[in-house]
Amino acid sequence: MTIKAHEFDHLVAKLELKTRNSKDLLAWFEVDGKIITRTRRSKGSRDLPMQHSIRQQLKLNEQQMKKALGCTLTRNAYIDILRTKGLL
Repeated sequence: MTIKAHEFDHLVAKLELKTRNSKDLLAWFEVDGKIITRTRRSKGSRDLPMQHSIRQQLKLNEQQMKKALGCTLTRNAYIDILRTKGLL
């Protein structure tokens, strides 16, 4: 699966991940002030390296990641996924 920088940015906005710019764009998912997952992407607008790692860091399988990138996974659905995995 190929993830482009603008798709990652859309995912960050949709899941309401908090971000910080540094050498890379850092993103993390918080619930009630607690950081649950975190990931990052390199700056630039091309295909992202380490796409497999981004998916794993967000605790998604390939099907869930496709849904997230394809606009069918909502923030609440993401929270439900994290609950079933015991992260919340």
